[in-house]
Amino acid sequence: MYIQNQQEASMGYGGIVVWGLALMWCVLASQGGVGVAMEEEEDEEEKRLSGLSHDYGEVLGKAILFFEGQRSGKLPSTQRVKWRGDSALSDGMPENVKLSGGYYDAGDNVKFGWPMAFSVSLLSWGAVEYSRELSSVLKQQLTYLLQAIRWGADFILGAHISPTTLYTQVGDGSNDHRCWERPEDMDTPRTLYKINSTSPGSEAAAEAAAALSAASIAFKGVDSDYSAKLLSRSKLTSTEDLTKLLALSTALTQAIRDELLWAAAWLYKASGESRYLNYVSRNQGWSQAVTEFSWDNKFVGAQTLLAKEFFSGKKELGKFKSDADSFVCALMPGSSSVQIRTTPGGLLYTRDSNNLQYVTASSMVLFIYSKTLAAAQIGGVQCGSAHFPTSQIRAFAKSQVDYILGNNPKKMSYMLGYGSKYPMQLHHRGASIPSIHALPDKVGCNQGYSNWYSSTKPNPNTHVGAIVGGPNSDDQFSDDRSDYSHSEPSTYTNAAFVCSVAALIQKTKEGFLMNITTDMVGVVGYT
Repeated sequence: MYIQNQQEASMGYGGIVVWGLALMWCVLASQGGVGVAMEEEEDEEEKRLSGLSHDYGEVLGKAILFFEGQRSGKLPSTQRVKWRGDSALSDGMPENVKLSGGYYDAGDNVKFGWPMAFSVSLLSWGAVEYSRELSSVLKQQLTYLLQAIRWGADFILGAHISPTTLYTQVGDGSNDHRCWERPEDMDTPRTLYKINSTSPGSEAAAEAAAALSAASIAFKGVDSDYSAKLLSRSKLTSTEDLTKLLALSTALTQAIRDELLWAAAWLYKASGESRYLNYVSRNQGWSQAVTEFSWDNKFVGAQTLLAKEFFSGKKELGKFKSDADSFVCALMPGSSSVQIRTTPGGLLYTRDSNNLQYVTASSMVLFIYSKTLAAAQIGGVQCGSAHFPTSQIRAFAKSQVDYILGNNPKKMSYMLGYGSKYPMQLHHRGASIPSIHALPDKVGCNQGYSNWYSSTKPNPNTHVGAIVGGPNSDDQFSDDRSDYSHSEPSTYTNAAFVCSVAALIQKTKEGFLMNITTDMVGVVGYT
């Protein structure tokens, strides 16, 4: 994924969003049975569509493990991905800010704060939504999941250095992409980008607020002090000032409204304060039916969160429920209003570049929304003349997970390290160059391109758990390191996949628990 400058992207919306940063941070700072018959029907539907069976416990563990391979900064003694080393320890120093840590976005060495925060939001949502299932069956994986959340949340906390200043990017995309270097070696400029009252970026600020709010819920019963810190990081604005800012909402452009609804929904879930509920209720006219869920389009995320509130009795939120239904209708094969088609092999196909990010995010929403419907004893979703029971919605979401894991025409897993056949030339700098522990000598910018990027050999390090961009519209995949559109991983793809797989853990027997061995994630020397 490539964003040259999130500040520039946000600036395009003009001066009307100047107040957005202050809004989201003042909002942030002020936080303090389905019946047996239905379960059997669901089981049968899933069996019909599943084909090959998978060990979802193993898959979940590897999907979470991926984040340790994306870490920036000083690695802890508990680091399990052994081919990585310390990197970018001086990030932020030119401006006397400590910005070491966080995650590299994808196969490059840039830290993009906006999608990083989205990844934290998704991981936190999964931890909150499936904590009961994970704590009873895969308790160790829940611990690893919380560690992954905290690694990203800590970076966001450190990047928010003042009431109106948030660092949103470390590293320059253009310069970084001209080089092929391990993070441990990189000598490209670590340019800093930030948003403030004169250089606004409401989307990045809102996503950061959503991430910290969601993470605070995830940690509430685990580390109450850290949870409280996430919620009450700094109380910046009085309720009176906040009310004045909210009154400006009619001036907002459509481009940032999804972010504000998404952030306000999480702030309400985290705090229970009525003003956030009033905010989304008053502005539900912003909500619109969409066909994707991504770091740049959060509408259906907010709709799914708020539909749950609708079913709990807050009937004034009906539009969010209706728009969530529309999302289901836009994706389900056989719907009279389907908009996202599937490949011949059955994979949702939104667009060519990194299509699996949309697949994993859509599956995550379908799982959570079908769970919400079932809990409310709602039979399903009506899409014109077609009715889709919750079991069928869930089964379709499961088919997307299973496609990624190998139930596809290529008979290959698109997750590295899972199954007997998976991509070997991941578009990833650190994984494609021998580990610094195996090759201590510095690998320079051009040397990396000539010796490793252009190599036809498999990557010397297997980035276990990484999910590539995926096949094309005809289910074809070329395992080519240079094809970043199909061979590059990203944190937000994996974050959504973690949540999707977590939804299936309740169907997994305790005997399926996996044990990631040292050999699996250790150093692979170059030969």
